[in-house]
Amino acid sequence: MFLKVKNRRLMVCDCEKTMALDAGGLKACLGGEGELTVYSSLCRTQIESFAGALDGDAPLMVACTQEAPLFREVAEEKGGGDKDIAFTNIRERAGWSSAKKKALPKIAALLAEAAYSSKPAGTTPIVSQGVCLVYGAGQAAMEVAEQLANRLNVSLMLSDAGGILPPNMVNVPIYKGHVTAARGTLGNFEIGVDGYAPATPSSKEELAFLMERDGASARCDVIFDMSGGTPLFPSHARRDGYFHVDPNHPAGVATAMFEITDLVGEFEKPLYVTYNADICAHSRSGLTGCSNCLDNCPMSAIAPLGDGVEIDPGICGGCGSCSATCPTGAVSYAFPERGDLISRIQILAETFANAGGKNPVLLIHNESHGAGLISAMARFGRGLPAAMLPISLYAVTQAGHDILLGAVAAGFGQVVVLAPPDRADELPALEGQIALANAFLEGLGHGEEARIRLIAEQDPDLAEAALYELPKLKAVRASAFTPAGGKREIARAILTKLNEASRGGVDVLELPQGAPYGRVNIDIKGCTLCMACVSACPADALSDNPERPELRFTESACVQCGLCRATCPESVIALEPRFDFSPEALSPRILNEAEPFECVSCGKPFGSRAAIDRVTKELEGKHWMFQNAEQARLIKMCDDCRVQALSELGDDPFSKGTRPKVRTTEDYLAAEEKARASGKSVDDFLD
Repeated sequence: MFLKVKNRRLMVCDCEKTMALDAGGLKACLGGEGELTVYSSLCRTQIESFAGALDGDAPLMVACTQEAPLFREVAEEKGGGDKDIAFTNIRERAGWSSAKKKALPKIAALLAEAAYSSKPAGTTPIVSQGVCLVYGAGQAAMEVAEQLANRLNVSLMLSDAGGILPPNMVNVPIYKGHVTAARGTLGNFEIGVDGYAPATPSSKEELAFLMERDGASARCDVIFDMSGGTPLFPSHARRDGYFHVDPNHPAGVATAMFEITDLVGEFEKPLYVTYNADICAHSRSGLTGCSNCLDNCPMSAIAPLGDGVEIDPGICGGCGSCSATCPTGAVSYAFPERGDLISRIQILAETFANAGGKNPVLLIHNESHGAGLISAMARFGRGLPAAMLPISLYAVTQAGHDILLGAVAAGFGQVVVLAPPDRADELPALEGQIALANAFLEGLGHGEEARIRLIAEQDPDLAEAALYELPKLKAVRASAFTPAGGKREIARAILTKLNEASRGGVDVLELPQGAPYGRVNIDIKGCTLCMACVSACPADALSDNPERPELRFTESACVQCGLCRATCPESVIALEPRFDFSPEALSPRILNEAEPFECVSCGKPFGSRAAIDRVTKELEGKHWMFQNAEQARLIKMCDDCRVQALSELGDDPFSKGTRPKVRTTEDYLAAEEKARASGKSVDDFLD
């Protein structure tokens, strides 16, 4: 009977005794029912043990990723290819380190976290017909295009046609031109070309072109850019279907040629983020509030759309900066979702602590960059410190201040984000979130030294040195909380726990400019209670009272987008970034109120006395519509009574005209007789 971890049967191997794994100690750390066997050669001499475990009553989890392809192959041969088998790496992340037996709590935590199942992200279909544009110069571009033509539908665009002999047999269409614009993604690229001209079939000693023109355009599914110039797209490495290669690097060209030929057919791309337009704070009535997602998207996958934004899932590269910086949670990461990620972090911290670990450090890294560094440290260095628990994300930039603070609240003494330095354009948003999280911790008394750090390093030796040189910080008292609700609800739950763990706690914490929490301050003397700010507020932080002139404010809902300030016709609104921990922040409180004005006709309250008196003073006798007292009295009426009074005054713009008089034969005969007698026209006598 296998030991089960969250309903997964666990198989552990010490990789030919290169890791110090104690079956009894590991079982005690993990808890659960069943027996734990530590294998030594599960992928070789003990492979039958794996094959025999495929028919169990629960899915398997194998603590090895290096031989995962072999295990899957065995499962398929045994008819279990469709079984849910999970793989996790405890060797490079924990077992191969100078910690040796001290790594046991960490190994238990990694196994417990790996057994957690996150909600899968949705997908979007992508279709590529294999229409390929090769863009480059000289004979090298010609040769690449001819080789790719065996697998793809290729067209060659020459940025420089010099030195090319006309081919004896034309296998690909040849053009010259300079790409001036490009947009789209795999299966749907569109380019703009200046100097566009097709090669003439009569080219003899060198390629000749005709009918050169600017402003040409073309579509394709994939682009092989070996022009050697500036990439056609920002963050081009994340642009699916676009290959930017150095023409002077033969190995890179060959690798890209191999990869691009696989991009034909139908694909499912993850939907990295979800979007809720109802709570987006981008704009209202043409005025811009929040533009965080637009400012921080390195792929230009986000564009304004009405009062909100539009995210192109085909272009989105999944960096998550939009989700991390979104103040309302309108853009939310789904690969994995926020709640699942925090739950995984909580499992790591809780299991580590239960196994006897102290003051853990969370290492957030992505698989494409961080996993390689961690492997190199384990193979050629000291490996990760015993108390450093790694968690792999698709992109480290998805971690907002809520995630970072959630890790501290869960019991981690520090959080280190290991980021790829070659994506420096994606780091400012992450740096801003780290600064905000550290500001919270410092303000709550948990920040004697920065608990959250960013390390952008490519060299494993330098990265390892930086990790071992971290200060020893005692963890904040761990607090249990459920990561349920939206971004702001989860963040408030986390911050409340951190405040409770501080010495004495604080009621209000001042925050730096740009923080997505705070209150609005109103100069009451200038406020006319026009309620323009209420209409503009995307978060319903500002509200009115339908019964009387009253402006109310719920501080916990305010995202500091500034739309109220931009909308206010009197310019009497100011923003104050801060976080109010008191329960009163969750309920509306009155910012301004006034004596209601009662309709002079029916007595119904419909506005503030100050506003009505002010409008009356400005318009009575000065505006053509309110020249006399009777007309000025309309200002002091509610909407219903004003309409009724207008109709009674005879100036009703909606009233019908007088019906024309019906003319009879007798009328015409009488008019003719009068006209003959007077010498005038008949029309002069028709009324």
